[in-house]
Parts: sequence; C-alpha cells; structure tokens
Amino acid sequence: MLKDRIDAGLLQRFEAGLDPLNPHLSKISAKIIGYGEMSTIFVINHPEQENIAYKRMPIFRSPDEMETYEHLFEEYNTGLRNIGINVPESASARVIPDKGNSVIYNAQERLPSASIGNALIQKLDENSVRLLFLCVLRELKKVFTSNRARPSLPFGIDGQISNWAMKDYQEGKPVTEETELFYIDTGTPLIRKDGIEQLNPELFLRSTPSFLVWLIRLLFLEEVMTRYYDFRKVTIDLIANFYKEQRPDFIPMLIETANRFFAGEEAQSGIAPVTQKEIVSYYKEDATIWRVYLAFRKIDRYLHLKILGKPYVYILPEKIKR
Repeated sequence: MLKDRIDAGLLQRFEAGLDPLNPHLSKISAKIIGYGEMSTIFVINHPEQENIAYKRMPIFRSPDEMETYEHLFEEYNTGLRNIGINVPESASARVIPDKGNSVIYNAQERLPSASIGNALIQKLDENSVRLLFLCVLRELKKVFTSNRARPSLPFGIDGQISNWAMKDYQEGKPVTEETELFYIDTGTPLIRKDGIEQLNPELFLRSTPSFLVWLIRLLFLEEVMTRYYDFRKVTIDLIANFYKEQRPDFIPMLIETANRFFAGEEAQSGIAPVTQKEIVSYYKEDATIWRVYLAFRKIDRYLHLKILGKPYVYILPEKIKR
C-alpha cells in the first residue's frame, strides 16, 4: 500500500531542510512537478520515494484543522471512486515543524508525466484532443449526475485538463471514446453537506498576503468555492485553460464539442451553449487576477523575509505562462 511506502522521517527531515525561496538548494533534493494556489507538488529524489508525488500543504494551525482535512481528503477520494471516477492510490502524512504552520503532505501514486492532460494536448492531433476532451466531459458528467441525485451531498470538481491523466498510458497509444482517465487533483476536497461547504474556506486565505485577505474574501472567495459545483462553469474553465496551456487553436473545436455534448448526452441538464466571447472574457479576467495575485504574494514574501524577519513557508513559481 502507498501509505506503507511513505517515509515519515524523511518528510520530517525534508521539511526541516527546505528552503522555500530556493527549493533546489534544500538539504534533501526534490523535483517540483506542479504548483497550486496553496500547495507545491514535487518528487523527492530518494530511493523508494521517486514513484510518489507529494503535495505539500503548509496551511494548518492546529491538530483539529489537520484531522478535519485528513478525514475530508479521504472522504473525497472514496466518494469520487464510488461515483465511478478513477483516482490514483493516495495517502497523507503530517509534519510539525519547529516554526510556522503545520504541514500535510498528500501522497499519490506518481503517473508518467507524458500521460497528464496538459502534456498530451501538446502532441495530439485535433481529433485526438477532441476525443480526450469528450472523455473528460463524460467523467465530469458522472459527478454532476450524482450531485443531481444527491443534492444534499454534492461534490465539486476542478476539470482543468492538467487534472486528468490517461490511464494505462503507453507512448503512441491512441485516444478513443473508451479511453479511461485518472482524476489527480484530489487535494482540494470540495464537498457540501446540506448546503454547507465542508472544506474550511479560510484555509484558502492562508497563503494570501495579509493586506489582501479582506479583498479576496469579499470579491473572490465565494466565486472560487462555488464555481466547481456548476457543470457549465467547470466546462468554461476547462476550455479557457487551453489558453494557459498555449493551445488556443483547439478552442473553437472544444466549444463546438461541448455544445454538442450539452445538447445531446447532457440535454436533461438544460445547460445553455457556451460562446467564444465568454471563454475569452473569462480567461482574460482569470489570468489578470492570478497574475496580480502572484505578484502580491512575492511582495508579501519579501516583507516576511527582508522586513519582518519571519519565515515564508510557501514555494512560489517564478513565472507562470498565461
């Protein structure tokens, strides 16, 4: 089992020797393979750990917060599997540093990098991307069909193409309508029970500069926490993400495929067609928000390290293509 392969002592030493400003200079070497808003995803260069992808989440301030999150993480993974979504084997481990927030390391069986959706779309032809996109829509349909059947216990899901991977991947294996996918972004477990979000929304604000918390809470938090429960909004976000992945050439085809899907297989939902105009508008607004947000986080990092003399526990990307 994956849980038995996690080296808790190594994680403790890794965290103790981690330099968030220059992670490549940390005492234990690791390769960063992805960034989230609250987390960093990496592989530790250590025997028996290189087939595990770790998501580092340094956002917890009490054992109760950690326990609540761990239970929710497990419930979300189990729930998605019960819906019929393929999720890689996962586990979690705690690290309590001498200073700063407590950390949960989510561990997931590492998949071939070439099997991840944002890598696939760089080398597939248009028809293969269409089939891949259609497979993603059908996976998303499982979630939203379940949500309609159980409105008191809906699941949210982030459908961006980088959150999906081709199961049983082999180089040159064609994408078909029967291609099976893994969903890999289970570290943000979005579940509502009787209308109440189970993931503490304040956790999203831990990585936000203190001088921006009130603004993010007022203007954006509700939108971020609710968009992933709406099939249409999830699809718009998925399509718009192709701009970030430098494949805008596929967007007209994706819009046509989504609208055909909503009018056919998903007609019972009554979802209105998406348009090129709203995809462009959504992307421009989203890209601007995250560009400014990252810039302010770097200012906050400077204030912590250079002015206040306090540790800054988050690892920030230097630049994100958008």
